[in-house]
Amino acid sequence: MVRRVAGGQLRRTQQLRRSGVYALWGLSLALGLIAVCAGLVLRRANVLGRRCGSGGNPGGLPGWERARIAMVSCSAASGEEAGPRDFEGLMELVTPGKQRYAEARGYDFIDASEEVDRSRPPSWSKILAVKRHLHRYDWVFWNDADSLVTNFDISMEEVLADAIGDIGHAQTLPDLILTTDVNGVNAGMFFMRNSSWSQAFLDTWWNQTSFIIRQVGSTKSGDNDALKHLVGSLPPEQFRDHVRIARMQCLFNSYPWIPSLKSTFRLITAPKTTWRGAFSDGDFMVHLAGLDDKKTWARRFLCSGSLKQSGCMQALEMM
Repeated sequence: MVRRVAGGQLRRTQQLRRSGVYALWGLSLALGLIAVCAGLVLRRANVLGRRCGSGGNPGGLPGWERARIAMVSCSAASGEEAGPRDFEGLMELVTPGKQRYAEARGYDFIDASEEVDRSRPPSWSKILAVKRHLHRYDWVFWNDADSLVTNFDISMEEVLADAIGDIGHAQTLPDLILTTDVNGVNAGMFFMRNSSWSQAFLDTWWNQTSFIIRQVGSTKSGDNDALKHLVGSLPPEQFRDHVRIARMQCLFNSYPWIPSLKSTFRLITAPKTTWRGAFSDGDFMVHLAGLDDKKTWARRFLCSGSLKQSGCMQALEMM
């Protein structure tokens, strides 16, 4: 009798284990199918009707015909950012395309890599670079070194007009234009207007020393957390008057959507945010944020679509 009871319990335990294994296999299969389908759909988001911008008319904003705009970027040299997300050599890959875009549109492109402050993680030097050059321009567009221009037909005046909206007076222009992702505001790509408020904000941002992360091997530097803290701490009237958050992240800060457990979880829990930020053919820029082996990804984008003619051969020569 005891043996029959024990045998029955053993069989039930084995059945439960098998059911658990089957359920796990089923869940893994379902997540895999979601990831594959999501990748196909998101890469074609613009064809499927997504609009990153509303086709903003720069003519509705004062002074655009005379606006001086610069693209500013920098990267640490000599492998200070060594590791799976190493930036060494990345500027050489992405700069030619940015320079061609800037020249074609009448902008300046500034490589501020020589201005990196070695006393902090390199990404903090974006603050110094923007501050150093802002006084010479009406707007500075900071773009991280792991970003590429992917649509030369979109002007920065159009991007600004979309982000700002139609206004009637110069004093109502915002000073800082950002995008948000699942983690909040992103410091990798932003526009800053030449103003006393902007200069003061940059000084305050630089002085947030408590956010500096010096841990060896860390993929975070603390500058993004400092920016989130400052923007989140602004009084409502200051935020309203000086900051704009683009309605669509893909307006100027698209991320490649790569199938993984993490990205699939974010897709399920924050589908609208994923839709607004995933890179699709036709987007203005792609930002390789959070990706390992950035040079390989940069080469893939340079050797695909409309960029193939202008940057692919040079990228392959640098392999």
